[in-house]
Amino acid sequence: MNYAFPLFAILIWAGNTVVTKMAAGAIFPAEIGFYRWLLAGVLFTPFLLPGVWRNRAAIRPHLGKVAVLGVLGMAVYQSLAYFAAGITSATNMGIILSLMPLMSLALSIAWLGQRLTYGALAGAMVSFIGVLEVVSAGAPVTLLQQGLNVGDLLMLIATLAYALYSFLLKKWQLRLPPLQLLYLQVLVAIVVLLPLFMLLDKTGLNGHNLGLVLYACVLASMIAPLVWMQAVQRLGPSRTTLFFNLLPVVTALIAASVLDERLASYHLIGGLLTLLGVILAERWTTPVRR
Repeated sequence: MNYAFPLFAILIWAGNTVVTKMAAGAIFPAEIGFYRWLLAGVLFTPFLLPGVWRNRAAIRPHLGKVAVLGVLGMAVYQSLAYFAAGITSATNMGIILSLMPLMSLALSIAWLGQRLTYGALAGAMVSFIGVLEVVSAGAPVTLLQQGLNVGDLLMLIATLAYALYSFLLKKWQLRLPPLQLLYLQVLVAIVVLLPLFMLLDKTGLNGHNLGLVLYACVLASMIAPLVWMQAVQRLGPSRTTLFFNLLPVVTALIAASVLDERLASYHLIGGLLTLLGVILAERWTTPVRR
């Protein structure tokens, strides 16, 4: 039963990648990004604002760090993903996003003094080859000639932003209630994305995009984090993180059934290599130097 929590969260987040792709053309990227967090903030406020206010003395010293986390994890990551969705496929987005744990591990090795392992080295090379296979559509030589697809590049930057977010969460270990921390980051995202929302073109909420906004807000922004927190409490962070490796597979399956995205051989090869690289980095923990 405990495994149902991380599986449910991964299912929601994989679905959100497909929803992000579906939003392309139905609503402007800056719009859905702002509406998503605004609605989440409105729904969270009655339940969490009183506790945040009571805990304000403990929160105040961490406001700067909370702001950085909110910008990286909520504003930059998801906004770039919405812009990328108009140019690349949901399957590509899911495979690129699966690099996040490896990127976070690399940051921990570089800045937290975590030991460099043979698994991290081998995993980085294998995953790099896998992503190269995907973003080049199975033809790495043409990638050197034509360059990287802008959508894939945006998704790589978005994934790096989320990896940095995960790394900073681990580095800072802010001793705040998890739900309050999540709520504060949502408020940061609202403030940061407001100018972009005001300046850029707007479609407006309608029958075609309202369901997409509600999915992104209620399921992906509120329910999935709550379920993931429960998984961490029940299984521990290390075992829970392993489930993140299922994200590209689930995303590809949903994209194929909902969006009719064609699964090519390079998706299969690249996805398996990327997944293998992440597993190598997580499981082969022999240090390079003792």
